[in-house]
Amino acid sequence: MDGLSDDLPVFTRGQLARHDGDRAPAYVACGGLVYDVSESSHWPRGLHRSLHWAGQDLTAELADAPHGIESVMRMPCVGRLAEATGR
Repeated sequence: MDGLSDDLPVFTRGQLARHDGDRAPAYVACGGLVYDVSESSHWPRGLHRSLHWAGQDLTAELADAPHGIESVMRMPCVGRLAEATGR
């Protein structure tokens, strides 16, 4: 596996969408994992650089970002995305 506990909760895309930084903590998915970006100064109120909202899978958008996945991986990992687990 990827070294993370298999005990992490699994989020559907619908559940992830509710974590938009407004109604709940700001979560984003990337590479099949879900990260909490709530405490990041780069995600005020769930919005990153006026381009990306929390509550989404941003894997594809990272290809055009000025940084790589390592920036997201510094955030606390709080779960897995359902599609990535086969559930």
